[in-house]
Order: sequence, then C-alpha cells, then structure tokens
Amino acid sequence: MGGNPSIFRKEALEHYQQHGRQDGDVLRIAPEWTRAAYVLLVGLLVVAAVLCAVGTVSEYASGTALVRVERRTDVAAPLGGVVVSVAVQPGQRVSQGQLLVTLMSDDERNSLARIQYESDLHLVRYMRDLSDVSARQSLTALRAELELARSKLDARSLRAPVTGVVGDLRIQPGQYLTPGAQVASLVEDDAPVYLLALLPGYYRPFLRPGMPLRVELDGFRYDYREVPIESVGDQIIGPGELQRYLGPDLADAVKPEGPLVLVRARLPSRTFSREGRVFGYFDGMPAHAEVAVRSEPIFLTLIPGLKVLFPHDG
Repeated sequence: MGGNPSIFRKEALEHYQQHGRQDGDVLRIAPEWTRAAYVLLVGLLVVAAVLCAVGTVSEYASGTALVRVERRTDVAAPLGGVVVSVAVQPGQRVSQGQLLVTLMSDDERNSLARIQYESDLHLVRYMRDLSDVSARQSLTALRAELELARSKLDARSLRAPVTGVVGDLRIQPGQYLTPGAQVASLVEDDAPVYLLALLPGYYRPFLRPGMPLRVELDGFRYDYREVPIESVGDQIIGPGELQRYLGPDLADAVKPEGPLVLVRARLPSRTFSREGRVFGYFDGMPAHAEVAVRSEPIFLTLIPGLKVLFPHDG
C-alpha cells in the first residue's frame, strides 16, 4: 500500500468534509424494559429491608398428638371362655344392660339344671312333710347353690354397664378369652374429648395454659384448627413412661424420641366438619400439633451476631 495509512475510511473523511462536524449521542444497546426492571428490583430491596427490620419469625414446638375421649368404660370378661356370639358392632348405640357378648356356658347350664332339679325334689319332699327338718335344711343350702350357679351363668353374658356407643370391639366368635381380657369399650353420651400433644421437653419453660395450639388431624391435610391449651404437664417424661401412661392400647400408636412434655387441650365438640361433611372424633385418632413458643426479628435470625447488640426476650 502506498501513501500514509489512516485509521479512518475514505468515505467517512469525505462525509465529514462535506457536512462538517456533528455531535452524536451515546450508543444505546440496552432494551427499554431494563429500566423498569431496575426500578422494580430497587423497590423489592427496599421492601425486603423494611420487612427484615420490622418483621418477626416464630419458633414452633411441634410433635405428635392423640385424640382422647373421657368417660370411656372398658368391658372385660370376668371369666375365661370361648366367644359364642357378638351381639353388637363398633359405632352401635347400646343401652345399659344390653347384651354385648355371650361366652360358651355349657358347664354352667348343666350345673344350674342339676341344682334346680335337686332343689325341686327337696321342695316336693318338704311340701309333703313340713316338719322334715332335713329337707328344709337341704332346700336352704340348694337355694344358695342355685343363686351361685345363676350368677356364674349370667357372668357368661357380658352386658353394657352404661348407655353409650361401642367405640372398640376386639373379639370375634370362636375366640378364646382369658379372665380379665378386654372385650369392648363404651363411650358415654356427650363424653368430652380432648387432645393430648406430645411436645419436646426442652420447650416446657415456654409453654403455659391459654396459648393457641394448632392441630392438623392425620388424613385431613391442611385442615388446621386452633384450640387453647388447657394444661401443661409439670414433669418431663421419657418414652418408656409415656408408653405406660398411654397403656397397652395406644403404646404402639406413637414413636416418641427423647424427653417429652404432655400438653392437654380441650376440643370444642365431639364432631368436626370438612368440605360440608361431619365427622366424629374417636379415641386414639392421630394428629400433628404445634404451638408458637417465641419469636424474634427477621434481621436477628439472618445475622445472629447482632443479638448481642439487640437483646430480645422472644
């Protein structure tokens, strides 16, 4: 190439000579929406800063809970034997004295028939001769045996001790029962229900009656209810003591971990509604419970080191 090299194109120099100097503007390559996005971002940062300064975050004590029914009567078999028939079903309403279960009673019936036969013979003998002292004494003894035999036969028919609803039935025909085995449970009319929450023991200093307890029944997800705490246990118990407290019926219903405190909350009624349907509370229904025990500003949660400068009781 000849001549002096130049960094400008020939056409550019000619255009400059013909039209003279013209001031230009800054080259703009960013789209217009970035300006609005910048304003929005700044606004969100301001709102977040305000929320961190004035907002609070709560700490919850949560754990498993069980629905318990008061005035629950357990029916046990006074004698051992084989179940012949079951006259009721779970959820059935029964009256006091109504037959629930019948046990095999062949021996008792035969014994009663024998004593009744002997009693009739001595009664005829005594009616023929009212001065027969031996017949009168034998008749008196047989009457006592007759009452005892009748009571043993009646013990083979288990009846409802109270009026209520059959809440639990654990037997079936043909099953052998040992003496004292639980047969059924009856829930009296208008028996109150309450919630027994099992919360971590280290939250005991923060818990007190009157605090709102939020409850979510298993199987009814996102259906929350708030009930006030009625009482808080004074002792912190371990898993073994909890199983003894719940008894053999519910001991396996929960799997506690670590020390626990028992919290009791009264449920407002025996039923609850969900999507227009009414359901009843039953003893042992599992649930999840939680209660807010303390809170602190958000900025202290994000920067724990500031707690020294801004002490907060919670």
